[in-house]
Amino acid sequence: MAWRLLWVLQRTSFSVPTISLRNPNCSPLYPSAASSPLLTKLWKRSHTDAAPLPSPTQKTRTGTESGDNAGAKSTSFRSSLNEAEVAKFAAIAETWWDSQGPFQTLHLMNPTRISFIRSTLCRHFRKDPFSARPFEGLKIVDVGCGGGILSEPLARMGATVTGIDAVEKNIKIAQIHAASDPLTSSIEYHCTTAEELVKENKKFDAAISLEVIEHVADPSDFCKSLAALTVPLGATVISTINRSMRSYATAIVAAEYLLNWLPKGTHQWSQFLTPEELVLILERASISVQEMAGFVYNPMTGDWSLTDDTSVNFIAFGTKRNK
Repeated sequence: MAWRLLWVLQRTSFSVPTISLRNPNCSPLYPSAASSPLLTKLWKRSHTDAAPLPSPTQKTRTGTESGDNAGAKSTSFRSSLNEAEVAKFAAIAETWWDSQGPFQTLHLMNPTRISFIRSTLCRHFRKDPFSARPFEGLKIVDVGCGGGILSEPLARMGATVTGIDAVEKNIKIAQIHAASDPLTSSIEYHCTTAEELVKENKKFDAAISLEVIEHVADPSDFCKSLAALTVPLGATVISTINRSMRSYATAIVAAEYLLNWLPKGTHQWSQFLTPEELVLILERASISVQEMAGFVYNPMTGDWSLTDDTSVNFIAFGTKRNK
């Protein structure tokens, strides 16, 4: 019954009386963002499923820039770490490789996420997508790597992978699991943050951060750090959850309370970003979004697939502008 309900929720259109696309956390500081083809396409889509944004006077995230400093350029990279979120994931760190545990959804989504990453990175870096190891020669950082469920496939595809996470338990579990396979034992795992890597002047061909941005204190600062970690014309891939009424029904009510896929309280709906907001935040960080896709779940087969519908889960690929 719960499976059928989820299927219905994924296809139900929710409407709200008023909708605004303005958000104090992601003001359009780059005029070019408003004229980008992808953003124009997103704005033209029906917003009957969009959700009203928090009031500008409501503080929805800690560490958000103040109004006086929102338009100022800064060469410093403030920590986007959210201690409450770190503690939340530390409590379930031992279950990362339990495909039936709290991270079951990520295990099920992983093949589809990897398919999008493989396609976009091969196209951008002119690699052979049919090769067994298409990422050879690429340095990739997996930001918020958890137990390594993405880092390992990237390494098997030939990339030189660095996985970082703020939860020490996650890193230890990732190291132990990777050591059991010669193809993944070369992964470098570090308990640190993106901001700390920036201070160390680390550079990568691509920065990937999946299902992380909705858990950080300040998405804007976080994306600036991701941009700083990539070389000019480097790639960035981010996946997250849209802040829509449909995502509240499926990603929180259904996934956490009905299907028990995730521990209750895993997600805070107010911390989700809409696709438009993510595009603007990335533009502000000198990353131009080139491709975006949604994820849809089929309860009959248990598989996830890519779709044009970004109303719940979605993934974005962007490139750093060559300054």
